[in-house]
Amino acid sequence: MIAYILRRTLLGVPIILGVLLVTFVLFHGVAGDPAALMAGKNASPRELEELRRQLRLDRPLLFGHWRRTELFRPASFATGPDRFGDWPGTVWRGPAPHGVLRLMPGAALRIRREWPETTPERLRCTVEFRGSLRVLDAGFQSTRWRRVRLPLPANVRAVTLTAGVAGADLRGISVQRRQTNPLDSQFLATLQEVVDLRRNPVSGRLRLSFFNFGETLLTHEPIRRVLLRGLGPSLALTVPIFIVELLLAIGIAMVSAFWRDTWVDRSLVILSVAGMSISYLVYILLGQYFLAYYWNLFPVWGCESWRNFVLPVLVGVASGMGGSVRFYRTVFLNEIYRDHIRTARSKGCSTLRIMTAHVLPNALIPIITRIAVVLPFLYTGSLLLESFFGIPGLGYAGVGALANADLQLLKALVLVGALMFVAANIFADVAYALVDPRVRLN
Repeated sequence: MIAYILRRTLLGVPIILGVLLVTFVLFHGVAGDPAALMAGKNASPRELEELRRQLRLDRPLLFGHWRRTELFRPASFATGPDRFGDWPGTVWRGPAPHGVLRLMPGAALRIRREWPETTPERLRCTVEFRGSLRVLDAGFQSTRWRRVRLPLPANVRAVTLTAGVAGADLRGISVQRRQTNPLDSQFLATLQEVVDLRRNPVSGRLRLSFFNFGETLLTHEPIRRVLLRGLGPSLALTVPIFIVELLLAIGIAMVSAFWRDTWVDRSLVILSVAGMSISYLVYILLGQYFLAYYWNLFPVWGCESWRNFVLPVLVGVASGMGGSVRFYRTVFLNEIYRDHIRTARSKGCSTLRIMTAHVLPNALIPIITRIAVVLPFLYTGSLLLESFFGIPGLGYAGVGALANADLQLLKALVLVGALMFVAANIFADVAYALVDPRVRLN
């Protein structure tokens, strides 16, 4: 069994890497620039570049020798004229997001260096254009869209683009810095947040660290501390919901399955379908209004004592009971119609013994499968319950990170959730072998 667990753990590594890659592409390639959001609109280009360097967001996404810089501020004309709206000899032509900046014949566009540097690096300029254009001392001409890259002198003070006799259309201008290690990328930084092996500069020893997600982009608090602080309230909410709902749903489903096609079964099925049809928000609002506000039985906000968790636990159990009862009832019905159950009934076994000693053990495989699906969500918490009841768990932290575009914290929550799914699948496989001797762990 230990060998199987180790083998399944190793097989889970590609899954984690796949989740990490998808999360990285979504957060870094689509979600925008976190450094620009943190720095604000009034930040200087030098402050923005320093912040990107600290967050390692100036590196290429996957690999490459060139990284972005604000030494010469980049410009993109897809949605507007950028900062060149009043520049002489220029006209922006839409519509967005396919706009271009038109340079009239002989017009010149000048991008100045933002600050002096004492340690010059290799620079290059990238221009996407169409028409006749001269960049510094190099001339280019193309009737189709073309992207040209040319090196810049280390001491150049400005990049000048001059349109030729036919004029030129510009899509974008940017300047990049040269780096020696092509693997020094944002994806490598993301991998190092999960597993990082570095040599201590003082002692010279190798140090291995895991899940070093850095700091939140908003409060600069270590993400490890945020996760540990929110784990307790989330588990205090989700674990009771999980246990109470599991026990009640299995008990009600066994009653419904044994007295199938009777008024008891039909009543329970109707109540289950009705419970499944009601929105989660309705349970929350009804519970807060009647139990907390109207009858004043429970507090409605915070987590100062155990009483703060009673109402959200009741709401969570009530909202999930209908679907769970329907699922477990179907599982038990599949077992009740088997031959060994008829044999046990004909031998005079009691109802309690038939359901607990014969039906329930044989129905554990689908029950364990459902439990394995639910287990990872115990860690991530409940977004709605924590938000509506003011419980500072991981779900509440995830909603705040989403509202504030804190990609570092969101990335950590997604990755740890993926780890929990892999662990839950391994737990399910081991549990299958423990409850059913026919299952072999090969």
